Amino acid sequence: MKSKHYPDTVSSPDFLSLEKEIIKFWQENKVFERSVEERSKDNCFVFYDGPPFANGLPHYGHLLTGFIKDAFARYQTMLQKRVERRFGWDCHGLPAEMGAEKELGISGRTEIEKFGIDKFNDHCRTSVMKFSSEWEKYVNRQARWVDFHNDYKTMDKSFMESVMWAFKQLYDKGLVYESVRVVPYSWACETPLSNFETRLDNAYREKVSKAVTVAFELLENPQQFKSVKRKCKLLAWTTTPWTLPSNLALAIGKDIKYCAVSVHPLMSFQRVTLESISGSQCLGTGMTGSSEGSSMNGEIYIFAESYLEKFISHSEQNNIPYENCNIKLKANDLAGLSYKPLFDYFKDTKNAFRVFIADYVTEEDGTGVVHTAPGFGEEDFYLCQSHDIPVICPIDNSGKFTAEISDLAGVHVFDTNDTVIKKLKEQGNWFKTEQYIHNYPHCWRTDTPLIYRTMPSWYVAVTKFKSRMVELNKRVNWIPNHIRDGQFGKWLEGAHDWSISRNRFWGTPIPVWKSDDARYPRVDVYGSIEELERDFNVKIDDLHRPFIDTLTRPNPDDPIGKSVMRRVPDVFDCWFESGSMPFAQIHYPFENKEWFESADFITEYIAQTRGWFYTLFVLSTALFDREPFKNCICHGVVLDVKGQKLSKRLNNYADPMEVFDRYGSDALRFLMLSGSIVCGGNLLLDKEGNSIRDVLKNVIKPIWNSYHFFTMYANADGIKAEVCKDYQSTIDRYMISKCFEAVEGIQASMNNYNSQEACKILMNFFEVLNNWYIRRSRERFWKSDLDQDKTDAYNVLYTVFYYILRAAAPLLPLITENIWQGLKYEETSVHLANFPQLEKFDSQLIAKMDLVREICNSALSIRNTFNIRIRQPLGSMIIYHQSSCSFLEGEPLSVIPEFSPVIRVADTGIQKEKSAGMTPSMNEYQEMIKDEVNVKKLELVNRLEDIASLELKLSFPLLGKRIPDKIKKLVQYVKEGKWKQVENEQVFLGNESENYIIEKGEYELLLKANSGYSAVFDNNKGVVILNTELNDELILEGLARDVVRLIQETRKQADFHISDRIRVIIKTEDEKIKEAINTWIEYIKEQTLTLSLDINTEIGTNFYFKEYQNLIVGIRLNY
Repeated sequence: MKSKHYPDTVSSPDFLSLEKEIIKFWQENKVFERSVEERSKDNCFVFYDGPPFANGLPHYGHLLTGFIKDAFARYQTMLQKRVERRFGWDCHGLPAEMGAEKELGISGRTEIEKFGIDKFNDHCRTSVMKFSSEWEKYVNRQARWVDFHNDYKTMDKSFMESVMWAFKQLYDKGLVYESVRVVPYSWACETPLSNFETRLDNAYREKVSKAVTVAFELLENPQQFKSVKRKCKLLAWTTTPWTLPSNLALAIGKDIKYCAVSVHPLMSFQRVTLESISGSQCLGTGMTGSSEGSSMNGEIYIFAESYLEKFISHSEQNNIPYENCNIKLKANDLAGLSYKPLFDYFKDTKNAFRVFIADYVTEEDGTGVVHTAPGFGEEDFYLCQSHDIPVICPIDNSGKFTAEISDLAGVHVFDTNDTVIKKLKEQGNWFKTEQYIHNYPHCWRTDTPLIYRTMPSWYVAVTKFKSRMVELNKRVNWIPNHIRDGQFGKWLEGAHDWSISRNRFWGTPIPVWKSDDARYPRVDVYGSIEELERDFNVKIDDLHRPFIDTLTRPNPDDPIGKSVMRRVPDVFDCWFESGSMPFAQIHYPFENKEWFESADFITEYIAQTRGWFYTLFVLSTALFDREPFKNCICHGVVLDVKGQKLSKRLNNYADPMEVFDRYGSDALRFLMLSGSIVCGGNLLLDKEGNSIRDVLKNVIKPIWNSYHFFTMYANADGIKAEVCKDYQSTIDRYMISKCFEAVEGIQASMNNYNSQEACKILMNFFEVLNNWYIRRSRERFWKSDLDQDKTDAYNVLYTVFYYILRAAAPLLPLITENIWQGLKYEETSVHLANFPQLEKFDSQLIAKMDLVREICNSALSIRNTFNIRIRQPLGSMIIYHQSSCSFLEGEPLSVIPEFSPVIRVADTGIQKEKSAGMTPSMNEYQEMIKDEVNVKKLELVNRLEDIASLELKLSFPLLGKRIPDKIKKLVQYVKEGKWKQVENEQVFLGNESENYIIEKGEYELLLKANSGYSAVFDNNKGVVILNTELNDELILEGLARDVVRLIQETRKQADFHISDRIRVIIKTEDEKIKEAINTWIEYIKEQTLTLSLDINTEIGTNFYFKEYQNLIVGIRLNY
């Protein structure tokens, strides 16, 4: 019995079991640990793993990010780089606190303080790691290698100390300050948010607001109306009526033109027109009646001219009489005027209730007059600040009015709009209410609409160094590359100072202590635990609240010794912690001071350009004056087939673990790594996982098939293959060259962080291996003699696996590992092997054979189109190609005389033995084409017009920009065929009297074959035509091939081994089939390993038989 050197494999294995076995092998043999430790510490590839929250299970976005991280980490490891992959956990901030509130059944600051900050934070500490073990299961099952044993947590004392150090450094550099400003505020979470948090995914969403147009009564009329006794009112528009009780000023635009309209009852109807503004007469309406709640008799309304049409429309729809005053006003005519407060709440406010010119006022939505409440708008705040108007913000932390708004105290601001509008109507200040649909920022944690309000906060002075960030960003390789100067670059250019403090409980404390007596001011900022222990004389085991709040000491600057240094109550924005991750994870600078480096690579989804990527950039620039990372992939988002986000509410996705158990993780990995999602696009994933199943079928199964083919035949022959790069036969040399080309392409793609292209190259390679090399070499494996030709075929497969498995390992780590171990190469794991060194390959041979394959594919597509089965031989085919096809004409068939006394066209076609002496007259490539396409004769033509013509296709987008008025004429000339090619790859279009030159790039020349049985190459460079006429000889040969296929199918169904010799009986009444069998009997027997073949004899009981449409095939083993 022949020796078996490789495992017995099956054609359809249980891939799930194979994957789990490999994962178990990695764990038991510590393969990941070895892949790190066996690489030198002097040759590191620095990788940052952004920390997720562990208070929920991983979703497809996490898996996608993990697959990308793992693929490039494995790749760099195989380049002999040391790639440490510490896993991290984001523990602090709103996600943790909101989860804890929900679990504890409490809500809001008051209830938390009543429950106890210490108990609340203890619960946060426990709950944030609730799903950590589940995360580890998911990550391991997706075949991602990370170091969980040495993980970092943002709640670790060492991490928090490094965050404090960073703040102290920024403070010492003058890049941190405290200020009262307007910030986005989540009343549901009772905390401010960063400006970039309002730009995260889905932060802005559609909201319907009640917009109101309000009339502000001027206390003094503009100069144009000094002699008029009527009241003049400015119309202002706002989408936040609840802010009107806090109004302190009005803003107008410097270059806006204003008009005035008088509102009073008349007896006749006349329409005011836009032209009347500048005309010589005054037109008006005479509609009798008044609008509900409007006390407007004799009043003059002033607003921007651009609002006049809307004013007219509303007035006529609501029977409001009006008259154009035919007077234009400029901003200077209104600036400085005082007006009557809408409400009395803040009527005595110093310098308030005046009209000011402001740059930000436009005519885009409103009336050209902007209501200004400095407590609730950033622009409002700065305008009032510049005019010494105090800031008033009469709401509490939960978004409810305080006692200053006495009749609305305790009511949430969003619930007061109707009440405010009602008051305006009663006072005669209301003009119009409308529903306004707009995009409005929402809290990213609670989905509640934000408000903007003034709050004290600590800021990083980003505007001081944002130009440096822009410079450093130029050094980063962004994927996709438009991110650098586009989404991220623009964001950096417009960066604002960053609010980094949060008035919450569970987070790294702001390390600032202040004197509690304003007479003796002092501020202490701490950057280490050692400094805290020195000043407060206490051992610090935990930096969290409430312990850190208990640290007090006498104010050293207080001569009477009564004031105390107390910590400010805020904690850090958790984004500040995330941005500190590169150095805080290793406790820099307290430890690892020489180790800390910028990352060679990071990845997250594209919205992190305004999140983690941004905070990394801010802190790295401010602290170290360098870019935080060198290469960054911004991937897209996984959506359902309708383009909707995956959500539990919609129930539109399957649990990832279910997908792993159904299709395996390699399939999902390859789907993601091969798609446009890795460079910013989106991936549509159906709940049933059909797209993942397709990867299993079209990618992983073909890889397995090639391996199974090798082991099955190698074990049958008892051969132990070797790695060998030198061969004499054309197809062997081609396959080796094609492998080396693929390895080079995969390496170039991975170097460019382009997994999409690497996956494409891998798929194309196995298409060539399975559907060209193996299929065309089957006869070499089938033959009984173990000669050099057959040995070479085995060695070719063994060699290409040796190279391609290593190149493919980062993309398909599980299936490549299984095959690698089965083929028994030197390294125990493919992931401990080095990426293959680039080898020289024959690019000319590749070009020739690829063209041969292209010709064959085109010809086979004709057969497919016209339902001509491949087993049916055809008489001839014609080939035209724009490039040189001389190699199809003059080169002899390559042969190895010492190994074979005959020459075979070694593939699935009929074997015709040739005398070795006939080889000079043959062409190997021609024979391949004829055999592959199954034609008897091949004809090459050099003149295009013999078999095809050229069609001109114009690029209308380009020509439409250059000569838009000539498009119709160009189309006419194309239809009439009035064009020709001229020099410099230009096209002359037209006639002698009128013509145009079409430049290269503005057109395409498309081949169109003259015959119906034809196909144009995919690259439009060639044409193939098949002669489909059949004679008796061709028909008989086709039937013989059909008989071969039926016998082979019967062998397979009978579960015979590939090497089993058989006896065959065929029963049929079809005379043509009988004739075909008798004519081609030796061919049929050779192809099917049949020793005897009989027609219409009795099929014995010891035969396995199968009935087909017009015959019965019976087979049994030869014994």
